[in-house]
Amino acid sequence: MRDKKITSKERLEHIVEAISEIEAFTKDCTRESFLNNKMLIDASLFQFAVIGEAIVYIDGDLLAKYDYPWHKVRAFRNFILHEYHAIEFRIIWDAIQNDIPVLKNEVQTILKNEF
Repeated sequence: MRDKKITSKERLEHIVEAISEIEAFTKDCTRESFLNNKMLIDASLFQFAVIGEAIVYIDGDLLAKYDYPWHKVRAFRNFILHEYHAIEFRIIWDAIQNDIPVLKNEVQTILKNEF
């Protein structure tokens, strides 16, 4: 149903699910195999878009309690959707390797502490 309001908790859970999808997609990948697999890149980009969209609708006061650059997650989503022609796939790989584990930890901490 479209009229059911999705809670901040549910949005955080969506982020964890999207991260899990990215992890599953890329668990056996090398940088080179990822960069040569357009379908894998596109699937990962969609999950990054889900993450960014979910962040937009999470209560700002809740996120403000945690020292994390939430604006970068939103900006990354906007970049993927609006500047799609300029995406450098190596940056996506780097985000998967370096940023996703930190974001996952932060979101899981929020879920544990707040709910």
